[in-house]
Amino acid sequence: MKIKDSTDIESQNITIYNSIGTSIQWLWGKDDGVPNFALRRFIVQPGGKIGIHNHKEEHEIFVLSGKGSVIDDSGFKQDIKANDTLYVPPNEAHGYENTGNSDLIFLCIIPLL
Repeated sequence: MKIKDSTDIESQNITIYNSIGTSIQWLWGKDDGVPNFALRRFIVQPGGKIGIHNHKEEHEIFVLSGKGSVIDDSGFKQDIKANDTLYVPPNEAHGYENTGNSDLIFLCIIPLL
């Protein structure tokens, strides 16, 4: 068993996909010897966003705090808030934006392909 303090894990700013005001922490991943899944924490500041993009891997998301929207490539938006869970299928275009006054924070699990 392994345990880490998440406050000791470096946070990286995200700029790909025209993202602004967003950072990521790789809580668990390949560098930790984890064989199947990566666990990441995203923090999207008020007014921040992760631009629309897609991946070959699915995503499972749990919103820890804040509120925002998840957006598809047609511009359709759905509101998200603390305690919501999301499933994004492989290759489905998606993006996120913070529509609140506090940080939108969520965990995202992806398979390691």
